[in-house]
Amino acid sequence: MKKLLTLSLILLPFICSAQKSASAQTVNDFKKLAWILNKWERTGLKQGATAFESWTKESDNSFTGIGVNMRGSDTTFVEKLRIEIKDDKIYYVADVRENASPTYFLMSEITEHGFTSKNPDHDFPKVISYSLDGNQLTAIISDGADKKIPFVFKKAK
Repeated sequence: MKKLLTLSLILLPFICSAQKSASAQTVNDFKKLAWILNKWERTGLKQGATAFESWTKESDNSFTGIGVNMRGSDTTFVEKLRIEIKDDKIYYVADVRENASPTYFLMSEITEHGFTSKNPDHDFPKVISYSLDGNQLTAIISDGADKKIPFVFKKAK
């Protein structure tokens, strides 16, 4: 018993250090997503239609966003969005009126100019990805296979 206690005390700092490294990595990955913080206007819409996404920093662990579609002065769709650190993982969270609760998509890939998030248990979409190319933002929702719907935005002035 004494040997087990001694071994535990010796290993404790290494275990704690490994946990801090994972948290530091998560925070570092989260910081890579700061490029999304802006207002983005959707392009390629039909005459009279407008849409935008707007993202702001809520805290060091959370960005909040809103997606709005309009036809003339009528709002036709609103989506509350979040990117947040939860349980040492980064999630893209979509909250729409049609769902009883927000839907969490775990980020599986994060780069300086994009991310991919997945929720294989959700009906549609199962995958949401964003990529930045200059002042153009492309969001793609998909079923993880053949069905893909792109949304192209430009930075608002």
